[in-house]
Amino acid sequence: MLAQSLIGVKRDGGTLSEAQIQAFVHGLVDERWSEGQVAAMAMAILLKGMTRGECVALTQAMTHSGLVLDWSDAGLAGPVLDKHSTGGVGDKVSLVLAPIVAACGGVVPMVSGRGLGHTGGTLDKLQALPGYAVAPPREQLLRVLREAGCAIVGASADLAPADRRLYAIRDVTATVESVPLITASILSKKLAAGLQALVLDVKLGNGAFMHRLDDARTLARSLVEVAGASGLPCRALITDMDQVLGRTAGNALEVAESLDFLTGAVREPRLLALTLALSAQLLQLGGLAPTLAAGQALAEAALSSGRAAECFARMVAGLGGPADVLTDARLPAAPVQVDLVAPRDGVLASMDARALGLVVVELGGGRRRAGDTVDPRVGLSDIRPQGSLLRAGDPLLRVHAANAAEAQAACQSLLAAITLAEVAAPVGPVVIETLIETLV
Repeated sequence: MLAQSLIGVKRDGGTLSEAQIQAFVHGLVDERWSEGQVAAMAMAILLKGMTRGECVALTQAMTHSGLVLDWSDAGLAGPVLDKHSTGGVGDKVSLVLAPIVAACGGVVPMVSGRGLGHTGGTLDKLQALPGYAVAPPREQLLRVLREAGCAIVGASADLAPADRRLYAIRDVTATVESVPLITASILSKKLAAGLQALVLDVKLGNGAFMHRLDDARTLARSLVEVAGASGLPCRALITDMDQVLGRTAGNALEVAESLDFLTGAVREPRLLALTLALSAQLLQLGGLAPTLAAGQALAEAALSSGRAAECFARMVAGLGGPADVLTDARLPAAPVQVDLVAPRDGVLASMDARALGLVVVELGGGRRRAGDTVDPRVGLSDIRPQGSLLRAGDPLLRVHAANAAEAQAACQSLLAAITLAEVAAPVGPVVIETLIETLV
């Protein structure tokens, strides 16, 4: 089937048949479709949408474009579980949730991605740890899952390879926000990973890809319905991304905050509340807790006892990272660190989280184009929470940059993204809605 003919069908608002969708996915994998043709199809899907049947067909085709894992003979000790976020700024929940769930008896082979648009990527964060292998051989992966209960890795070349190429092209062609493409991208990797249950964190707000509650609900329904149609038990939470999650944004900085979280040195309240809520949902859905309250109690005990931190340390060491990451992570530091201070007295009414994410990208902590090298050192730390009372000269956050010129440019952009007021609106809960139970 000619690529241009299929693009034309979707451009004109038509419905692609299963065979046509298969042809598109095959063209992605064997590269018979050029980058321009893939980008054109992605834009047509963004503008014209897809029916639920088209989305299921696309997800299934992408899932089966490569290897589909089967853990039945792997000797794993618990149910195979996972969580996925639709992307936010400072979202390091995956780094702490995976070892929490592992410490509670789950097995978490978390297939994660790189930064997309203004949002950070879990793999980029973990690769700030020297030696950490995001693409281990299968035997190493199995050993780490048996010993640590969790392994956060990238999709191997033979796991949903169609998504690997489409993901990279979406990142640089302004087609990230398409609900069908987000759905197929997330679920093709999760279905290929052989999961028994999945919890989804659908972000809502100025730092997310979804800015309206109705859009977030649409995405959540799409994800859970397509997962259900594919036999995967799934739940979705809609959560706040109108401010940075935690106190950092940037790869090495977020790993450092995650280590502080796991060891109990510092646990930012919103990050803690969201992590416990998602953990509780996943533990109940996976059959490890009879109720959500019991699941949350298990997650809290895993944190307070240090068992979750130990699981994280075993995972990092098993995947080639620092042997004792809890005491010596060997994270790189930026050579220039500058505080951005409040220009006047006031209450921190808002920070444009998307703008903060874009500043991290401009500093080198994300990608402007596919293939760009990421600087793990740069980013933002000590970010004040919304509602903070400030005096002129008080620090709003700290910029970590490769040089003074980039630090100064970042400060100018950040000042435009911050609103000080006499009185700030009340801050809402981090979990906005638990929208959907499993449909399987």
